[in-house]
Amino acid sequence: MTDSAHPVAETPPATRTTLDINDILRILPHRHPFLLIDRIIDLTPKERIVAVKNVTINEPFFAGHFPNMPIMPGVLIVEAIAQAGGALLLTEVEDRDDKLMVLTGIEKARFRRPVLPGDQLRIEVEVKAWRQTAVRMEGKAFVGGKRVAEATVTCQLVPRSSTPRTADNDSDSGS
Repeated sequence: MTDSAHPVAETPPATRTTLDINDILRILPHRHPFLLIDRIIDLTPKERIVAVKNVTINEPFFAGHFPNMPIMPGVLIVEAIAQAGGALLLTEVEDRDDKLMVLTGIEKARFRRPVLPGDQLRIEVEVKAWRQTAVRMEGKAFVGGKRVAEATVTCQLVPRSSTPRTADNDSDSGS
């Protein structure tokens, strides 16, 4: 029973703002060793996403980058930004199993500090422009509250093709 002077507010349906690795695997096509986000800790549809990547010495790239001085390659930090952004966009796509999110541009990439084994990379991505099949996002990566990298990435949603690429139809894209 409610008092007419104090109506009960309706609560909106719960929107998930966190995703675990199993949720991420249902959204992104990437798999080990190229899946570069482990958890989504905050998600605002079509606006912002925050993901984490736990960087371990077991990452395959550390074998060669660099022996006796392991540093996560900057290009993979940018890829993690793109994957987080891709997860944000793909959560809005109903037929995502028939689509791929490909990286089409990188601008203003800066690398400020090395990312080392044992670090937890916090990736914050904010949407700057959103269209039906493309998105432009600004990403920042942090370790322990300090910015380690940033980049503006552009991604495009394309149909998944069952036709393998050949040298004749190969173009530079992919994420």
